[in-house]
Parts: sequence; structure tokens; C-alpha cells
Amino acid sequence: MSVHQAPPQEMPWETVIGLEVHAQISSVSKLFSPAPCGFGAPANTHVSLFDAAYPGTLPQLNKFCVEQALKTSLGLGGTINLLSVFDRKNYFYADLPSGYQISQLFKPLMVQGVLEIDTGQGPKSIGINRLHIEQDAGKSFHRSKEGVSAVDLNRAGVALMEIVSEPHLSSGEEAALFVKKLRTLLRYLGTCDGNMDEGSLRVDVNLSVRLPHQPLGVRTEIKNVNSVRFMQQAIAYETRRQIERLSQGQAIAQQTLLFDEKTGITLPMRQKESCDDYRYFPDPDLLPLVLTQEMVESTAGGMPELPDKKKKRFIDVFGLTEAMAHSLTEDPQVADFFEQTLRLPPGDLSSLGVLSPLEAAKWILGDIFALANKHPLSVDKWPLKPGHLAQILEMVANNTISGKIAKEVLILAWQNQQDPQEIVRSQGLFQVTDPLAIERVVVALLQEEPQKVKDYQSGKEKLFEFFVGQTMRRTQGKANPSLVRKVLKNHLPHPQ
Repeated sequence: MSVHQAPPQEMPWETVIGLEVHAQISSVSKLFSPAPCGFGAPANTHVSLFDAAYPGTLPQLNKFCVEQALKTSLGLGGTINLLSVFDRKNYFYADLPSGYQISQLFKPLMVQGVLEIDTGQGPKSIGINRLHIEQDAGKSFHRSKEGVSAVDLNRAGVALMEIVSEPHLSSGEEAALFVKKLRTLLRYLGTCDGNMDEGSLRVDVNLSVRLPHQPLGVRTEIKNVNSVRFMQQAIAYETRRQIERLSQGQAIAQQTLLFDEKTGITLPMRQKESCDDYRYFPDPDLLPLVLTQEMVESTAGGMPELPDKKKKRFIDVFGLTEAMAHSLTEDPQVADFFEQTLRLPPGDLSSLGVLSPLEAAKWILGDIFALANKHPLSVDKWPLKPGHLAQILEMVANNTISGKIAKEVLILAWQNQQDPQEIVRSQGLFQVTDPLAIERVVVALLQEEPQKVKDYQSGKEKLFEFFVGQTMRRTQGKANPSLVRKVLKNHLPHPQ
């Protein structure tokens, strides 16, 4: 079947999708050992004796990782199990030295959460079946040309939260919305950086198709998808493949699949295992994890403002459109940049002064995002700081500089990391607000363009913008645009 072949359309098939998201907990050290877990270290340099499964070594639970997982569970609105248990999931692979992974199957940390996505047709609530804590495996590298396989254990033992959705998603687009929304939530909470390109967030896709009102079909699992775009491509291909097979009377094998990013197809990895195959049993080296209600309430009391609430506040308090508020709150660092630009004490709109929240939002989402896209950097490394944007907006609002000059000042401030007010002073970019100075430019222009003046008078009113543009050009963009229009209207003959 061609990758781009459309699925048979004789019957209205439904796609049923559930996701298993593996989110690396933001922590200095691993889940059961003091080994560091920073990204990009030389191979096998972040490995403790326990990570390498040396005989006699024992796990020591990282309390901070538990707190991070608890915070995430509360952010998902789930039910916290005050008593949860660590289990051993047994399987043999080269990047798992102990032959088992410590996870939570029978009694996870959290159950029955929810995450709401906006499908464009209104909100849709996606159930969260569970969140449990587990350790990551290492990473294998296969060099086919050399006939060599290598193992890096730096990731072995890194703390993960596995967040399992209910099968409430029905398309690749909805799955993408879910992962993006979850990633935003994790970043707001500070519990996972969400960097899929570094492996901090990986997704397993469970997918089946069925006819309406029929039982769930046989599902396949697409493992370890590390980008939202690839996840959507994998879902689209696997949906087509299953529909085609079922339409031809063929069965779907319950398999674990890999997505080949180069060819855009899913490939069999192994037959799907059942829980029995993993021989789960409680880890004998770890006591049950017992939380107190006081700990849960204390964590809940220290939660930051979450993205949905912040988005609503931006709309209600600052008068932003829903699209603006959504774009500003997708990344907590962008939301912070916006609020720091306004320099407001919490809830005190009286200190806004001449700053307009709407104008600040427009500049961030427009000119600043355009500059940032040319120089991909995280917001905290932008050369322009919130105070710089505030200076530019205040100078425009006070008619110190024109909007056109402001854009030039923004670029200079970004490129040279200079103070915008100093740029305006040193380069003499102050706006011309003297009516007589503008009038001299306008009179000279009209004398040089007698034919266009006649054309304007005869009814070609669009020429007015020509005169505005020429006046602005002759003043190097420094003239106050509204004053230019006023002077021109006083000197141009009225159209007939």
C-alpha cells in the first residue's frame, strides 16, 4: 500500500486512540540512585553501581521525584493514592542491566485524571487512566555498517512519569492537541521540560479502528514516537493500514510497531506482550510509598497558576482575544515575558500607565516572534528583555517615536542588546511632532507633484496615501503619522 494512498471509504470507520506518555521528571539525580541525569553527557558517565545492576546494590527512592509526580497528578485533577507500590517488570534486553524495570502496575500514584483539549468544535475532556512512576532504561545504538551494537546507560534509572490516557482520542489531530496541552502543563508545573528532541517526552500510541457502535478492535502499539509531527504521520499511516486490511477481510495482529520516519510507515517490532509476559511482582527492596493527606494538601497549596486559568485571566483582565491568550500561554516563559513587560503588581491594573496589554501582545506575537524564529533560542536567552519592550511601547504611546521607527529600534535592540531609549537618543530617532516642520515638507511635496494633486482633486482619493507615504519617507519615518494626515488634509484641495 502506498504511504499516501487514501483509505477505502465504503464504511465509516472510527479511529480509537489512547496514548502512553513517558515524561522525564525534572530532577538533578535519578529515581533510585544519586547519579546525575543531565542531557548530552559522554556515554556511560552518569552511571552509579545501582544503575549498572551491580550485585548487592539497593534502590534509594528520590523524594523530590515523588513530589514532582504528585504535583503533576494534582495538575491533572486526578485521585491520589496515598499508598502506592513499586513493582518489577521483568524483561531481558541489553540496555536493562538488571533484567527488570521498577515501575508501578497494581497500585499507581494517581488514577482518574482529566485533560481538556480544544478541538476547534469546542472543548473535549480526555480521561487520564493513571499516572505512575518508573525508571527509564538505557539506550542501545546499532551500527549496521560496522556490525556493532553499543549501550549507553546514562538514561538507565532516570525518573519517568508514565501518563496513560483513556482511549478517548479519535484522530492524529486530537492526539497532537493532547500531547501539546500536556507538555504545556508539565512546563508550567516545572515537572518535565517536555523537550521531545532530547527524549524527555516520548509517546506510545495505542490505536485500533472499528465501525460505529461496534466493540473496540484489535489494537497495535506504536512505540517511542519522539515528535508531535511524526506521531501524527504514524497515526495517519496506521489508520489507513488497518482500515485497508479489515476492508479486505484480513485480521489485525496485536503487535508492537515502530514508525520509520524516512519512509513514513509502521513496521513490526514484536508481538504485543500481555501483563503476564512481564511477570510483574512487588519489588522486595522497596517499601510501599505512603503519602499523607497533609503532604497532598501542602503540594496543592503551592501549585502555580495553570495554563487554562492564566489564559482565561488574560482574556478577562487584559482584554486579549482568545487566539492571542492561547498563543501567549502555550509557553510559560512567553506568558511571563508578557506580564513582565506590563510590570504589574498582581491584580494592580492602575500601574499600567500608558502601556497597553493589547499592544504588548501584538508586538510579542508579531515582531518579536518573527525575530525569535530567525534565531531559535529559548525565551530566557532572548537578547531583548521585557523592560526593553516596555520602553519601546512607552515611547510609541508618548509619541516620542513613531511605530515605524519603533520596529527599527526593536531590531537594533535585539541585534546589539542595547537599551532602546539609548538607541533613540544616540541616533536622533525622536518623532517629529512640530506641525510647522511637517507643513514645510508637505508644501514642498505638493509643489513637486502638481499632476498628482490635480488627479487627487479630480476624484482619485487613493492618492492621499501616496502623499502620506512620501511625507513619511522625506522625514525618514520620524513624522507623527496622524499629524501628517492632518496637515495634508489642510493643504490638499478637496476632491470634486
